[in-house]
Amino acid sequence: MSVRYDPEADAAYISIGCELLPGEATAQVAGIRDPRGEGEIILDFDAKGHLLGIEVLRASRILRAQDLDRSTRTETTEP
Repeated sequence: MSVRYDPEADAAYISIGCELLPGEATAQVAGIRDPRGEGEIILDFDAKGHLLGIEVLRASRILRAQDLDRSTRTETTEP
């Protein structure tokens, strides 16, 4: 399991197993809100229904600071 965090986008991605390959996540469950309504959680699944990862939007509001500090930092890339 690994956690990547992009501070500029304030988004984190928690990979359950190995890093995802392009196209591996074939289904998502979006719109999950945290109890305070300050962020959103999106679940990624493969074609067999296995959970692959969890995307956390507005991550700094719903993940603990020490967990974000231990994450791998990434940067938003402009097209």
